[in-house]
Amino acid sequence: MLRIDQITLREIRLPLREPFRISSGVVDERRIALVALVHADDVTAWSECVAREQPNYSSETIDTVWHAITEWVAPRVLGRSFSDVREVFPALERDFRGHLMAKAAVEMGVWVVAAERVGASLANLLGGTRSEIATGISLGIQRSPETLVEKARQALALGYRKVKIKIQPGADIAYVGAVRAALGPTAPLMADANNAYTIADAEHLARLDPLELMMIEQPFAFDDLVQHAELQRRLTTPICLDESITSVDRARDMAALGSGRVVNIKPGRVGGFTASLAIHDFCETKGIPVWCGGMLESGIGRACNVALASLRNFTKPGDVSPSARYWERDIVTPEWTMNADGMVRVPLDRPGLGVDVDTDRVDDLTIRKVTLTAPNRAGAARV
Repeated sequence: MLRIDQITLREIRLPLREPFRISSGVVDERRIALVALVHADDVTAWSECVAREQPNYSSETIDTVWHAITEWVAPRVLGRSFSDVREVFPALERDFRGHLMAKAAVEMGVWVVAAERVGASLANLLGGTRSEIATGISLGIQRSPETLVEKARQALALGYRKVKIKIQPGADIAYVGAVRAALGPTAPLMADANNAYTIADAEHLARLDPLELMMIEQPFAFDDLVQHAELQRRLTTPICLDESITSVDRARDMAALGSGRVVNIKPGRVGGFTASLAIHDFCETKGIPVWCGGMLESGIGRACNVALASLRNFTKPGDVSPSARYWERDIVTPEWTMNADGMVRVPLDRPGLGVDVDTDRVDDLTIRKVTLTAPNRAGAARV
């Protein structure tokens, strides 16, 4: 049986190596919510919430998830016995709408606890089959096409298997076209719009077709499927949906409408691993390839993404760049690395996350913390 007796929620501030710009804003420091869960037999496991400071990617923010976890998510898990880890997500969904990032932070942590208790790697517990995974890089919006070309060239020289180029109106066709012209027809390129366009831009976006990209990710609104379907009928470039896919039901709707041909599964966005597995399995039955995107996670969140990306239908390189891509110093040891062939090793030989959390560094970076305990253990303690 699984029973979580204590959950500690922390906020840390982790500075990025360099500012990261997308169509909705710039990030130069990550406020990250970390979750430490203690099982009844004293097994401790860590997970991470992917919510950002502002509600520009999702309606959730680090401050809303703090409230949601302490008031609603943790109380549904603390002190309760689960016979199977897959029971946690339904328990969090019952009469409780939304707050998927808050739910994911705790649900994924319970999966890590389950893996630790049986001495299995998280990847194995999820059903992963790969010992290493192909890695892509995400390049933020640059000040000029020339700067973008140089960064893309450097990325391919380092071995990255996919170069994702963030775009927005005014920094799209010319920028991506410059990279294609400089790096040649076989360079693995894709574009990511982060909701920056509308159906009125369909003719403009069709100008990407001659560039033969792997995909264009989420050009339209975060909750749209119908207009994406209209755009997909007008493009030869595959559309990849990210924000629009929040559940397996949304994936089914996407397939029925023809809204896209690829899915980006971010476990922290869809409510955790149980929901991710359902989306993965459905897409596999429909011949829809999936890949694992990134949310500027620390090494803890990266471990969760690496484990998920080891499943068989993750056939596109994921945004699982090594720690040094984003951080001067990560909060895990060993830090995540990539070999010269653009592959990240899946730590199948270690239980749980496969990396150790540097608790001293986490303590140094922590700016607030709350510890919640099961009602039968002395009530809730807030620090």
